[in-house]
Amino acid sequence: PKPQVAQMQASRPTPQNMAGRGRGADENAFASLPTLREVSQNERTELFRKKLKACSVVFDFSAPSYAVEKEAKRQTLLEIVEFVNNTRSCFTEHVMADVVHMVSSNIFRALPPSATTHSIVFDPEEDEPTLESSWPHLQIVYEFFLRFVVSNDVDPKVAKRFIDQNFVLKLLDLFHSGDPRERDYLKTILHRIYGKFMALRSFIRKAIQHVFFRFVYESEVHNGIAELLEILGSIINGFALPLKDEHKSFLERSLIPLHKAKTLNNFHQQLAYCMTQYVEKDPRLAETIILGMLRFWPVTNTPKEVLFLNELEEILELTQPPEFANVMQVLFAKLAQCIVSPHFQVAERVLFLWNNDYIVRQINQNRQVLFPMVIGALYRNSKKHWNSTVHGLTYNVLKLLMEADPPLFDDCSAKHKAEEELAKKAEEERATKWSQLESLYLDATGGGGE
Repeated sequence: PKPQVAQMQASRPTPQNMAGRGRGADENAFASLPTLREVSQNERTELFRKKLKACSVVFDFSAPSYAVEKEAKRQTLLEIVEFVNNTRSCFTEHVMADVVHMVSSNIFRALPPSATTHSIVFDPEEDEPTLESSWPHLQIVYEFFLRFVVSNDVDPKVAKRFIDQNFVLKLLDLFHSGDPRERDYLKTILHRIYGKFMALRSFIRKAIQHVFFRFVYESEVHNGIAELLEILGSIINGFALPLKDEHKSFLERSLIPLHKAKTLNNFHQQLAYCMTQYVEKDPRLAETIILGMLRFWPVTNTPKEVLFLNELEEILELTQPPEFANVMQVLFAKLAQCIVSPHFQVAERVLFLWNNDYIVRQINQNRQVLFPMVIGALYRNSKKHWNSTVHGLTYNVLKLLMEADPPLFDDCSAKHKAEEELAKKAEEERATKWSQLESLYLDATGGGGE
């Protein structure tokens, strides 16, 4: 509700909210504090806390005002980063609370409108990202917080009072930021939190799963899917064997459905890596992944189809013979359709599968089933496809099939020729019947007309 939002914004520390102390007090908020080097060792912790509190003041970078204070805050942030780098045991329990409060005040905010807010068609190579105006401060805050999270002085048993589930949810909300620099910091920080705070691991996985659910089934708009998948790639790599049912369910319910997204090209590399990580952990999951990909196979989006074929080759390279046998018929029915695709990149990409020695061995071991499924498509390509490169690749594949098993190849070729002749004969009979019907109509109407 709007009144609550207004109340939250009013409670946030800003120069305007501190105006009751007078403009002069604001101008001297940073200047009145000495540097950490100037005070004795006993006074540094208290001064450090004061500087953290001063840095909790948030400035509006959309306006040119408070230029002196903004620069003073930036210098103070740089100073405290240097301080934590060179000081041991500087994070006491009270300081931890101040650190999380300062970081929260700066990074948790309403995000500016994103380039993908009104359009899901966002090309990272063509479109300009939405850069955060307050980045001169935010970058240092993120750098400071990263040093805090990875510090050996920070005991997770104590810090978990401040870095809790609510904090993680707010952190995940920031992944929708349009600024790739911010998302890169968030990716590193969340991954470090996952590694350090054991009690939060299950919650973080479920929270990421919820982000994916909303993306796939509701909005189809999110800037940080690639970064979240990058984190998951490392997490999956660390899963213990045998895989828990929870992890398999995450694959089936959250990761595989991401293939249906219209913006798959923005995060496909990271998603494909997660798929291969699962197959390397448990080769039996190759069947689940391939059948899932076939379920979401694109019909009219040829660039997306090429991405699917790229990923499919990576999965097939890790697929064991039993799983290959389970999926080969439904898989090669789809690949036969791709072979005759009028889009040359799709046809070219699927024919490149025969350059992969491991996949070719799998095909040859099951040639009694697979050769008849693809030879017809290859012959149609050789006669009708418009692209010369596809023609060359088609002839190469036909040559490979012929060399692998000449008698079977000749048998399949003969059957294909017979099927073509039957199809041609059926078409001629159909044309004859239509001609007869037309003649009957003309006779009945006296040569035409109504």
